[in-house]
Amino acid sequence: MTKPVLIAQISDLHIKAPGARAYNRVDTAAALSACVAELNRLQPRPELVVISGDLADTPSAEEYDHLRALLAPLSLPYVIVPGNHDSRELMRAAFPGQHYATTSGPLNQVSSCDQLDLILLDSSVPGSPHGELTDETLAWLDASLAAAPSRPALAFLHHPPFRTGIWHMDRQNLRNADALAEIVRRHPRLKLIAAGHVHRATLTTFAGVAATICPAPNHAVDLDLGHLREPSFRVEPRAFHLHAWFPGAEFGDLVTHVVPIGDFDGPHPFFGADGKLL
Repeated sequence: MTKPVLIAQISDLHIKAPGARAYNRVDTAAALSACVAELNRLQPRPELVVISGDLADTPSAEEYDHLRALLAPLSLPYVIVPGNHDSRELMRAAFPGQHYATTSGPLNQVSSCDQLDLILLDSSVPGSPHGELTDETLAWLDASLAAAPSRPALAFLHHPPFRTGIWHMDRQNLRNADALAEIVRRHPRLKLIAAGHVHRATLTTFAGVAATICPAPNHAVDLDLGHLREPSFRVEPRAFHLHAWFPGAEFGDLVTHVVPIGDFDGPHPFFGADGKLL
C-alpha cells in the first residue's frame, strides 16, 4: 500500500495574553495545548502542520509571545498564514524563521513536502474582517503554480472563497473569489483549497476543486443557517483536519479526515484471536 503524505491543518487559535479568555469565556490557550498534545501523538507522523490564520486575537506582541510558548512543545514543523485577527508586522517579528515570499506586504509562502507543494495565501485585509487577495498575491499564486506544473499542490488561506450559509460569516469571506477561481481553473495540479475563519468542518467544491474549512480547537461559530440569531458561538467538540495525499496518476488522490481532540474509548479489535468477528 502506498503511504500518503500527511498534512495537519489547525486554524483559528485566537490566543490572548496569559490568563485572558476569548469573549470572556473560552480558554483558547488550554484548547491549543490540548490540540498540540493530539498532534504530537498522531501516528504515522504528519510531515507538516499548517496554521491557517487567526493565530492571535486582538492582536498584540504579548499574544504572539504566548502563542510561541504554547507551540514550543509541538514536535512537528509548522507554517503559518495570517487571518483577520492577525498583524502582518507582528507575525513577521514573532516568526522570523518563516519563509515568506516577500520582505513586506502579504505573508505568502510556498512549502514543499516530498512530491507535494503547499501554497499559503495571505487573504487578510489590515483593519478589516473580510478577506481579499491583492493583485500582487494573485500574480504570485499564478506564477507559483506555473513554476512546477507536474507537481500536485494544496492551497491554504484564511477566508473561504465560497459561502457557507452562515450570514454573518459570509459577509466576511473572500471578496475577490472570482479572481482566485480564474487562476485555479488554469492549473489542474491544484488539488485542494483549504480555509479557516468559520471554526466549522465544512466541505464543498470551488472552481472544480475540493474546498474545505478547518474546524477550530476551541469554539465553533453557531450553525445559524436561517439568520435566526445575532452572531454567536458554541463550545462544541474540538477538532482539526488531517489531509492525506496519495501519489498516483493525475496528481494523485487527496482525502481529508476530521480528527477530534481529546481522549476517547478505544481502539478496540473487530476480530478475536480465532479471526472471527466479535
